[in-house]
Amino acid sequence: MSLLVGLTGGIGSGKSLAASFFKELGAHIIDADQLSRNLVDPGQTALKEIVEYFGENILDSTGNLNRGKLAKIVFQDPEKKSVLEKILHPKIFEKEQEIFLKICNEDPFSIVIIDAALLIESGNYKHVNKVIVVRCSEKSQIQRVLSRNAVSSDEVVARIKSQMSLEEKIKYADFILDNNGKQEDLRNAVQEIYLKLVNISEKPDNSIS
Repeated sequence: MSLLVGLTGGIGSGKSLAASFFKELGAHIIDADQLSRNLVDPGQTALKEIVEYFGENILDSTGNLNRGKLAKIVFQDPEKKSVLEKILHPKIFEKEQEIFLKICNEDPFSIVIIDAALLIESGNYKHVNKVIVVRCSEKSQIQRVLSRNAVSSDEVVARIKSQMSLEEKIKYADFILDNNGKQEDLRNAVQEIYLKLVNISEKPDNSIS
């Protein structure tokens, strides 16, 4: 049977890198963030709903969503953040299931991994068979984000603090990937978990417990 797996972790934890290693091994990756971006393209229902609530000034001069402006608004207002999530999350879940079923039809023993930063917070962990959490030290998180984004360390710390803690995420984990070492260490850890997932998918009793 095919297996649907959720992969999550905090900002700068190395979640996307882990996803790339799973892909190399043969797993199918569903990028929740990319689905979210697609859902707010011009003409999409989600964008219309966002504009209805946040106003026309949330769009740029070309009619596209000003993602930076929206992010700043919801980051400062939990109520508006909740509204945005209620617009997007159900549509993302529906699209993920649609993609998963299509993959299952083509590959009955596939390992399908949803790469999602908000897997736990959104409740999407309830829709998957297994949950993998990538964890690392806060120091490593800060260093990684600073190396790839033009932001201050204070902004990174604020972003980390605004997210569910890794300690809390781990409570939902079936597997934990530690990413405080070298990339090769993470790759090896991913391979170990991937083999376990393959074994689960091939169980003759179809058990996923």
